Amino acid sequence: MTIRTAALFTVLSAFCTAAAAQVAAPVETPLFAEDVAAGKLSPVAARLPQNPRVVRLKNPGRHGGTMRVVFGRSKDTRIMVVYGYARLMTYDAQFQLQPDILAGVDVEQGRVFTLRLRKGHRWSDGTPFTSEDFRYWWEDIANHKKLSPLGAPKQMVIAGELAKFEVIDDHTVRFSWSSPNPHFLPALASATPLYIYRPAHYLKQFHTDYADAEKLAAMVKKSGRRNWAALHNRRDNQYKNDNPKLPTLQPWVLRTKPPAQRFIFERNPYYHRVDQHGRQLPYADRVAMSVAAAGVIPLKTGAGESDFQARGIAFNNYTFLKEAEKRENFKVHLWQTAKGAHLALFPNMNVKDDVWRKLMRDVKFRRALSLAINRHEINQVIYYGLALEGQNTVLPQSPLYKKEYRDAWAKFDLKQANGLLDGLGLTERDSRGVRLLPDGRPMEIIVETAGEDTEQTDVLELIHDSWLAAGVKLFTRPSQREVFRNRIFAGETLVSIWSGHEFGIPNANTIPDEFAPTDQLQLQWPKW
Repeated sequence: MTIRTAALFTVLSAFCTAAAAQVAAPVETPLFAEDVAAGKLSPVAARLPQNPRVVRLKNPGRHGGTMRVVFGRSKDTRIMVVYGYARLMTYDAQFQLQPDILAGVDVEQGRVFTLRLRKGHRWSDGTPFTSEDFRYWWEDIANHKKLSPLGAPKQMVIAGELAKFEVIDDHTVRFSWSSPNPHFLPALASATPLYIYRPAHYLKQFHTDYADAEKLAAMVKKSGRRNWAALHNRRDNQYKNDNPKLPTLQPWVLRTKPPAQRFIFERNPYYHRVDQHGRQLPYADRVAMSVAAAGVIPLKTGAGESDFQARGIAFNNYTFLKEAEKRENFKVHLWQTAKGAHLALFPNMNVKDDVWRKLMRDVKFRRALSLAINRHEINQVIYYGLALEGQNTVLPQSPLYKKEYRDAWAKFDLKQANGLLDGLGLTERDSRGVRLLPDGRPMEIIVETAGEDTEQTDVLELIHDSWLAAGVKLFTRPSQREVFRNRIFAGETLVSIWSGHEFGIPNANTIPDEFAPTDQLQLQWPKW
């Protein structure tokens, strides 16, 4: 990751050091001073909630400036929601849940959750954020057959029981179940969170129960959508962050209408966090997000065209970026990711091909492929011995970590790999020494990549050699991310390469949905 100043880093990581304490008198943001003086915008004291979230930083920053970032796709505007990390609940640096957008939460027996909002909190357009925004989501979206044909999100259903929802007052709502729901609060704090509220005042204009019928019909026609529900869903996507008109609670507000090659995000005048000196966060006034080809991102970063870069750069860019450090006045940092594996292979157990599907579903075949990977060689050649060798599993920092999980079928052992393959009856080989499938075809596995960096290709070249020693021929097929995913979803892909489990440091309260077929994006079983 590259970063130009410590101040910019604190803009993004402020949530890590939050503390509930007295805060100094609010300090007006210079960007808004002129509008405040002209009466176009309320003073900062009136824009903040009555009890803003106080973030105590080691090195408080300064207001102002534009932070430049580079991404590979225009749809990556959603990453600003990850970086901003404004959530009803957030995790602190000790991985403990803390209220963020919420003023507090009261939990009874793990099944009754009373959520208290911050009085005076407002959406980015200045409209009050109230219980009505929760009611609208629950009654008019989550439980509306046209907008949510599959029903409410899975986190809202426990043992077949749908949550009970109550509005207590303008700033208090309650969700309850008969049985405990340990996954409710963690879902609110995740990188891709469960959104249980919506800007009702904005979305009602697209809802058939609230909008004028003629006006709504005209908007549907103009938009080219099938019906009002399709239009509503298009306008309502908090996570995609691709609608400049959609009010938000995030630190920066999208100002550029897609599609574009450069997106501008501007500070939210009503953001709910302040530092210990009364400065409303974030510090940076704007974020300028440029879109570039994936292979160009490291070059742009090294040329000083990015102030904060965490995506689009990889370990194999480290030497180049370190050389550019002094010249371009940025700092390169290395740290361990929280994923189960930096890279992992995903045999597609839903592949269309009957012969391959039977093999992919046989654990002995998958174990043989794993044993035929020389992880130590990959570590030394690609990662200079700095990587942790092993399976795609939880990391040592997790209380659920067990060394046997990391080591399972991960030691390079060609003799055992060949023995497993022989035991499956795959003993016939062609003149190249490549094993034959039961139907006589050569055992040639195409591993598909999203084509976004050369690191995956470099790793696959090393795996190619060791797999060939086991009689398996590996080919690499790079593509583009959307094509890559769609081929997997359609059952066209045999094996894909991607990063491992998204969250590698789970605890007993973490939702274990990555370890079971719960999402099409799980590349090993997309159809399940």
